Amino acid sequence: MVRLDVITTRGGDGGQTSLGDGTRVRKDALRIEAIGVVDELNATLGLLRLHTEGETDAMLARIQNDLFDLGADLCVPEDSSRDRLRMADSQCARLEAEVAAMNEGLPPLRSFILPGGTPAAAHAHLARTVARRAERILVALAATEPLNPVAVRYLNRLSDHLFVASRVLNAGGDILWVPGAAR
Repeated sequence: MVRLDVITTRGGDGGQTSLGDGTRVRKDALRIEAIGVVDELNATLGLLRLHTEGETDAMLARIQNDLFDLGADLCVPEDSSRDRLRMADSQCARLEAEVAAMNEGLPPLRSFILPGGTPAAAHAHLARTVARRAERILVALAATEPLNPVAVRYLNRLSDHLFVASRVLNAGGDILWVPGAAR
């Protein structure tokens, strides 16, 4: 377990922070940006959960825990000699199964969906866009240094999950894009 006795350490006052293996890096490093946007994604899910209950809320709680796992994975580089928590294929498989189950009762789409609808669906759409940004940052990070490929795959599945969840949360009242309607 993690134990945090001191929150204000002053260790980052000079613009650097420590990774999980003790390596000091600049706070504007791509890896730190990736960790930060995953944290932001988790916070958007916290807002979404203010509007959910039941199984949807339980799924989101599991995802929030997964995102802490993802942060733990990202905070220790792949080439580190330390044995650390890594994202697992089973986490992606769980998201895929949940997407399939949620999608079963939804009508097929015949247009793109505009973000919005119920407050819960609007928050799910916002979380989806943050998940996509996190995915883009992880892809950029993976181009510069070794990265667990499951991390990128998880975020890709998560954005799909949040899209389908937004449709469920709109209870069939999706707001459809009408091309050229505002001309």
